[in-house]
Amino acid sequence: MLNLAQLLQNNTSWNTSTDPCLWEGVMCSNSSNNINNSVVTQLSLSWKGISTSDIFPLVCEIDSLVSLNLSNNRLTSIPDEFFTSCGKIIGLKLVNFSLNQLAGSFPVFTGFGALESLDVSFNMLQGTIDLQLDELVALKYVNLSVNNFSGSIPTHLGKSQSLEHLGLSYNCLDGTIPKEITNYVNLTMVDLSSNKLSGSLPKRIGDLSKLQTLKLSNNDLTGKIPDEIATIQSLLRFAADQNNFIGAIPSGITRYLGSLDLSYNNLNGSISSDLLLQSNLQCVDLSYNNLQGTMPTNTGPRLTRLRLSGNKLVGNISSAICSDSKSCELVHLELDGNNLSGSIPPELGLCQKLALLNLAQNNLSGDLPGQLGNLSNLQQMNLRLNNFSGDIPDEFSKLVALSVLNLSRNSLSGKIPSGIPNMKNLTNLNLYGNELSGQIPNLMGSLSSLLELDLGSNKLSGNIPRMPVTLQISLNLSGNLFQGSIPDSLGSLTALEVLDLSNNGFSGNIPDFFTSMSGLKLLVLSNNNLSGVVPRFPSYIQADVQGNNDLINSAAIPPTDTTSKKKESVSLVLVVVVAAVVGSVLAAPIVEIINPRIRIPR
Repeated sequence: MLNLAQLLQNNTSWNTSTDPCLWEGVMCSNSSNNINNSVVTQLSLSWKGISTSDIFPLVCEIDSLVSLNLSNNRLTSIPDEFFTSCGKIIGLKLVNFSLNQLAGSFPVFTGFGALESLDVSFNMLQGTIDLQLDELVALKYVNLSVNNFSGSIPTHLGKSQSLEHLGLSYNCLDGTIPKEITNYVNLTMVDLSSNKLSGSLPKRIGDLSKLQTLKLSNNDLTGKIPDEIATIQSLLRFAADQNNFIGAIPSGITRYLGSLDLSYNNLNGSISSDLLLQSNLQCVDLSYNNLQGTMPTNTGPRLTRLRLSGNKLVGNISSAICSDSKSCELVHLELDGNNLSGSIPPELGLCQKLALLNLAQNNLSGDLPGQLGNLSNLQQMNLRLNNFSGDIPDEFSKLVALSVLNLSRNSLSGKIPSGIPNMKNLTNLNLYGNELSGQIPNLMGSLSSLLELDLGSNKLSGNIPRMPVTLQISLNLSGNLFQGSIPDSLGSLTALEVLDLSNNGFSGNIPDFFTSMSGLKLLVLSNNNLSGVVPRFPSYIQADVQGNNDLINSAAIPPTDTTSKKKESVSLVLVVVVAAVVGSVLAAPIVEIINPRIRIPR
């Protein structure tokens, strides 16, 4: 250990004058219950900036080593000495090389008879994986994720077939999922996500009776999801999103599951009435498929996230989603992009833990229920592109945790609630494309977190109040009934990137302060009654001033020629002088008077 400490003196704070068992990252155990015979069993050198492979001969001298963690360093290769020396350590059970810079092909592990856990994830290893791990008879955990491995999924993962955890995600593996994988009957976790796998999921997947997590996301898998998935009683999480699966959702698939993600596939058919009712179910994502029919009426007591976006669901939103507010755990509800109709059930206000509500792009109608104002934990509410009418409920002003409110493209009328400035956490407020009238609330400037405000295409009028200086993304007041001069207070929005005041009745000059707004990239002033000279905008600002008939383009005004003015002044003085001289000396020629050196014959 002393030699290792000297080599790593710039990487560690080890004090060679003390017992190595007291060093950071070193753990020891007593030999034969004698405290004086402690031996090093665990060595963790994570996050030490180690880049030299010279440590391996010294590390492998510790023949009592059980665990070796070299993760989060700068190692670029594993030398042969590691396999020839450390492979002989009879008690070594764990090796972790994750989050380094290992490159080249995957080495063959010979020896290592006790090795149970191997992690080389988050490196740059490449090539195929075949027999390199087959000699590891005790192997239970292997993580090769986030590398550049290619070829097919390996099926030689320890001759004892005792593997429990297989991580191969984020590589370039292709081909089909081999049925031989199901021979590893002790598997509890299989992660094959983010590869280039194709073909169907083998029905023998049901043989993995201990499987708890199966992740197949982001591949090119096709065919139907086998019914055998629903028979794995131990399965808690199944993620097969971003594939090309077709057909119906297997019956009873959520019987034992806690989390199901089948989003972004081509699944069709209806959602069974009992799919959301299972007592263990917490998360369901079936979004962006071709599912039809109505959404289930009831949900289970532990459901926290329900996402059914981008399907072809019809009918009403069930009022029983949170029938018991005390036991309702729902946090995310996303039903956008369907054909749902009817009104929002007031009972939705009982979902006290709801943080995200997205009902956009449906055929929902009627008044917005004021009960939604009871959702004190709500952070995002998106109801855009529906047919809602009536006023915006004053109760919405109680949503003090809300950061995003989007009610755009509906038929809402009345005034903007005066209490909206109380929603101090708002970052995005979008009321575009309604029939709102009256003035903008005077205290709108107090929304100190607001980044984007869209009030365009309404019937707003009156004075424009001071806006929050935090506005950065855009301010849209276009398509309203504003008149008079453009307020000087807009000049304080120095971080604003887009300002749209078009299609109003603004008059007077275009303020010069627009030219010095450092964040401004797009200024739209078209179709107003502005007059005067258009300011010269810097090149980084794109200004649209069309449709203002009394504006004069500054580019059309010729630049002032000071040289010509000077010449005209000199000529005028000269003429005056000549006239004076001629008046007093009539007999002298004009040219002679102007320049006495010129003599004209008499």
